[in-house]
Amino acid sequence: MPHVEKGMTVGLFGGSFNPPHQGHVLVAEIALRRLGLDQLWWMVTPGNPLKNHGELAGLEERVALSRDIAPGPRVKVTAFEAAHKLHYTARTLDFVKARNPGVHFVWIMGADNLKHFHRWQNWRGIARTFPIAVIDRPGSTLAYLSSKMAKAYSHARVDEDDAAALPFMRAPAWTFIHGPRSSLSSTAIRRDRSDPSKPAS
Repeated sequence: MPHVEKGMTVGLFGGSFNPPHQGHVLVAEIALRRLGLDQLWWMVTPGNPLKNHGELAGLEERVALSRDIAPGPRVKVTAFEAAHKLHYTARTLDFVKARNPGVHFVWIMGADNLKHFHRWQNWRGIARTFPIAVIDRPGSTLAYLSSKMAKAYSHARVDEDDAAALPFMRAPAWTFIHGPRSSLSSTAIRRDRSDPSKPAS
């Protein structure tokens, strides 16, 4: 787990990053800027329990690729979840909170995940642990209106103009941040790589 000091603001950006790409970089950069973060932990997970692991690259490979692409020294690539056998976000956040008193954390996710957030184990517990910043992704802009999570916590939504205050708010609190969007996706990249009819790029 990366080193932090009390009083710091830290974004938690988790995913399988299979592979990492510029769309992930864009989410990280927007979160750093709009939330005014001291650090962003780019957390490479052992594997999403909701996804097929048949196409999952090895953890060391995904960590190495993430470090190659990570935008700047404030982004800390880590895979501590695997070392502690943490497979669900709710348990990860409890683990982080217990070991880092006095640090202001925000859970960061792309809007494409917001649509299915209610399928995550103990999703309401996640929403009550740390504030959440949802970063816009192509095709998911309206998720902040239509998703089950958005409806359940409509009372806790913070205007994106106040996003910099989010790390200091008591959960549940969340905001949807609009901004530049990348059409890249890990699924599409893997599909293109496996299609021999497509030229190598």
